[in-house]
Amino acid sequence: MIIDVHGHYTTAPAALGAWRDLQIAGLKDPSQAPKAADLKISDDEIRETIETNQLRLMKERGSDLTIFSPRASFMAHHIGDFETSSSWAAICNELCFRVSELFPEHFIPAAMLPQSPGVDPATCIPELVKCVEQYGNVGINLNPDPSGGHWTSPPLSDRSWYPIYEKMVEYDIPAMVHVSTSCNSCFHTTGSHYLNADTTAFMQCLTSDLFKDFPTLKFLIPHGGGAVPYHWGRFRGLAQEMKKPLLEEHLLNNIFFDTCVYHQPGINLLTEVIPTKNILFASEMIGAVRGIDPQTGHYYDDTKRYIEATQNLTAEEKQQVYEGNARRVFTRLDSALKAKGL
Repeated sequence: MIIDVHGHYTTAPAALGAWRDLQIAGLKDPSQAPKAADLKISDDEIRETIETNQLRLMKERGSDLTIFSPRASFMAHHIGDFETSSSWAAICNELCFRVSELFPEHFIPAAMLPQSPGVDPATCIPELVKCVEQYGNVGINLNPDPSGGHWTSPPLSDRSWYPIYEKMVEYDIPAMVHVSTSCNSCFHTTGSHYLNADTTAFMQCLTSDLFKDFPTLKFLIPHGGGAVPYHWGRFRGLAQEMKKPLLEEHLLNNIFFDTCVYHQPGINLLTEVIPTKNILFASEMIGAVRGIDPQTGHYYDDTKRYIEATQNLTAEEKQQVYEGNARRVFTRLDSALKAKGL
């Protein structure tokens, strides 16, 4: 199988965005605030948005299954308060669950959390539990910066995050460390804020002993790890100066990277620097970069082409990247597949 571990419902029906606009308007004028029951999206509408977009491209590009979560830029945890985020997360998670029910061979859900700046992360646990136990979610997205580019939350090593980590360990689910929209004009959402956050999350783990407290905790850092593979020597050197263990021992039993890197030299670098066991196939399509590369004539986010073309992976290692690593990291995904005889 070819498993894409990074997919978002970026093509959700327009009614979802319209409901969100009303929810935001309701923060100033409560008379405009919608109820969850006001959102009406039919199964046929979901089918149309998936069949003509993600599923069509999956078939064209040769991937089989996508771990599917709500649109990252729509999470926007900085808007409103916890109740705002709680209602919004519940709606978005239910939609992704419905996608997985309509297309069970091709999509399996991962959850966004109802995070809110300054609010105890433990408040996210009921939604996490619901998504795992009722919806069959195999992972979560964890936003290290609910403030939207102002970084007002403590680092991921802070004990305030521990209640979420305890649940992750209990359920044996990984978290994709993924920020949302930037409301700070200094940071472009997808070109800067996302990649900054990937690098920052890695460094927060490097400077801590988080994985001594949680030896089985698993983080997936998306977008190829931001600057991490490119500056691997810097991170190795910094860890050495801090008297930390070698990165292979200190972090690489717990941190993994996806292949959302949109050119061949980038994938070549990733697969040369990072051990194969730590790389999981992903495309994030249809996502931040949707165009065609004029140098190749192919879509930037058709990442399978780069995996196939790299000289750094044997056929066996490619299968590890495509399937084996995902099943090992997302153990609930592996169990779901085995239950289907796959």
